[in-house]
Amino acid sequence: MSRISRRAALAAITLALLLPALPGEAETSPTAVLQGFYDTLLATMKDGPKLGFAGRYSQLRPAIDAAFDLPLMARLSIGPQWQSLSPEQQQQLTASFQEYTYSTYASRFDDYSGERFEVTPQTSQTANGPVVQTRLVKAEGDPVSINYLMKQGNGSWRIMDVFLNGTVSELATRRAEFTSVLRRDGADGLVRLLTERVGQMKSGSKGG
Repeated sequence: MSRISRRAALAAITLALLLPALPGEAETSPTAVLQGFYDTLLATMKDGPKLGFAGRYSQLRPAIDAAFDLPLMARLSIGPQWQSLSPEQQQQLTASFQEYTYSTYASRFDDYSGERFEVTPQTSQTANGPVVQTRLVKAEGDPVSINYLMKQGNGSWRIMDVFLNGTVSELATRRAEFTSVLRRDGADGLVRLLTERVGQMKSGSKGG
């Protein structure tokens, strides 16, 4: 390579390092993660009855996987007892927790009645990470606050807890129940419970 070519190559590399990343290459912000999830959720709700349970499930599953750190949430929902479980039990409970989460969203958000989701642009910083504040605004009635605790990993932001009405931790609520079931019925009992609930949501959901 000639001296001129080497200089040109060096200049090109330096310029590439100094230029800001393109919008598509930039790291997704916590608020953008929520907005993207809500966009998919709202579109699914509008087509909810036509899609049926299976259609809503299929449409929401990749959006949930992109927005939520479900393996981490499964572990946190179980708490300290997680360490006493075998790798096979941990894997089975994680899969059951994921299935339960997909089914819950497919069952709850099955229709559209003029609702909209609002995401606050600024995040609130806490000791555990940033919190994205959002609201579910119904066509008639008071808005419902739904806030999300976010965690960064592998270059992306994911949800690790949901605060209903702005303060009630979903993980804390589930841990209280899951801990009781684990102590009484063991890991197999918790898997059975989650599987039964998924079955109930499938059979009782609008649109089948």
